[in-house]
Amino acid sequence: MTWERVIDGIDFGEGPRWHDGKFWFSDFYQRTISTVGVDGVRKVEVEYDGRPSGLDWLPDGRLVFVSMADRKLMCIEPDGSVVEYADLGGVANGHCNDMVMDAAGNAYVGNFGFDMEAGDEFAMASLAIVRADGSIEIAATDLMFPNGSVIVDDGKTLIVGESFGGQYTAWDINNDATLTNRRIWAKVEGTAPDGCTVDAEGGIWYSDALGKQVVRVLEGGEITHQLTTDDNTYACMLGGDDGNQLFALTCEDSHPSKATGTATGKLWVTTVDVARNTTDRP
Repeated sequence: MTWERVIDGIDFGEGPRWHDGKFWFSDFYQRTISTVGVDGVRKVEVEYDGRPSGLDWLPDGRLVFVSMADRKLMCIEPDGSVVEYADLGGVANGHCNDMVMDAAGNAYVGNFGFDMEAGDEFAMASLAIVRADGSIEIAATDLMFPNGSVIVDDGKTLIVGESFGGQYTAWDINNDATLTNRRIWAKVEGTAPDGCTVDAEGGIWYSDALGKQVVRVLEGGEITHQLTTDDNTYACMLGGDDGNQLFALTCEDSHPSKATGTATGKLWVTTVDVARNTTDRP
């Protein structure tokens, strides 16, 4: 498998999704949410005076995204206005980051746990639930930088990558959206799992934030694929008309002092054998 460049000119791409026949992603430092269509043209869909990250859609079709630095979820209303959806300041100890939403509109949102960009000492982080009814609570604690997340098994299982832990952790999702039966889904020691996506065989493709590669892992820890990238990669997503196109976002560095205004980031695509499972998220 070889990578084909789709677009360049990105500062730092994150939060990718395939939705309504388009590739969607946030750019932290250009402060935008963009789409790339099958024609390979980038279109800015949202301009936001903040740092957008993880994306997902409510059952009614509204886009919700993470506003990292002020620890909020924001929502795009039908008239295009950007409004506050949830304030996570009471449950997040660091910048909020990636998230995944279930089919009912309950969002699971991770955070850094500490001020990594300022060089603070590492600290464990929590995972928040933002329910469709607006209530917020801590879903899980003692996570080592919760990052890319997927929901599988017809909405019954949440799997979260721990970037500083070199592992994927899973929980059962209860009817009230709380989490139980915490367990290690896969150890991926020596790598830093970042943005991820799940395929129809239950394999998770993830960007390794340490290794300039995109990796596919199965439950239990078997690594089936390792695809080298030209630069650091922080997020990937399965999409395309048939679901078997694997997209990866790359750039030179994640730190704002090194990435802001550089436009060195790129979007790449390759074709894989196992397509996306459209019943799982994302």
